[in-house]
Amino acid sequence: MRVFGIVGSGAGELADRLVPRLDGPVAVVESVGSVGSADARDGEADTYRLTDGGDWSARGGDRSVADLIDDLAPRYAHAIRLGLDDVGADDGDPGDGLPTVALGDAEASNVLLEAPDAEAVDLDALLDALADVEPHVTLETLVERVKASPRADRAGAIATFTGRVRAKDASDDPRTTALEFEKYEGIAEQRMAAISEELEDRDGVLDVRMHHRTGVLPDGEDIVFVVVLAGHREEAFRTVEDGINRLKDEVPLFKKEITVEDSFWRHER
Repeated sequence: MRVFGIVGSGAGELADRLVPRLDGPVAVVESVGSVGSADARDGEADTYRLTDGGDWSARGGDRSVADLIDDLAPRYAHAIRLGLDDVGADDGDPGDGLPTVALGDAEASNVLLEAPDAEAVDLDALLDALADVEPHVTLETLVERVKASPRADRAGAIATFTGRVRAKDASDDPRTTALEFEKYEGIAEQRMAAISEELEDRDGVLDVRMHHRTGVLPDGEDIVFVVVLAGHREEAFRTVEDGINRLKDEVPLFKKEITVEDSFWRHER
């Protein structure tokens, strides 16, 4: 799911124009009483509204924006964060660094496109820019994809691996506050796809999915997922382990470690 924001006067109007041009199901996340009319999106996008008290009226309970985005990822192709203040502000919110369309005088830390108003936005140019936005993929996203496999009726097991940012190896280590990942665009994806296809050639292995996040990930955040659909647990567990080992050995990814004392690229050490 590709997630992006729209800020500034006319944000809702731009969303109304854009939604029919987006492929796949679209979710619009907006604050109650904010900009735009959902009428134009009726039947084309689901709208999730944030009340003044911070609860999701469509979800209930104590839900954060991050919780909602993760919940939406397996079911939607796009999510537009609309009408929420400070998209891209450094406040620990998932809007931090979110690719954002800035209208008028609105500001964002990661500007996808700027325009004086909604009418001035070239939708074709915006769609081209959105194609380069890295998808927001969760473990649940990949699990739902393998469950939808045409061979799922032969599966008796789904095994998963999640790699996360570890703050410390030992109690006296300097704390790792974040890891930053870069990859060779295109090459990393091709290599992961090739590894998945090779693992799927094994007897009893029906579907293999992998995803590695890039950018700056704070400690405790998920980094990488491997999901295997298989006939039985033995081949599922074995293939998950082989999959993550091959990903780490063969996929061109570069890791920068940021600690409370220093920062360095691991391949330079």
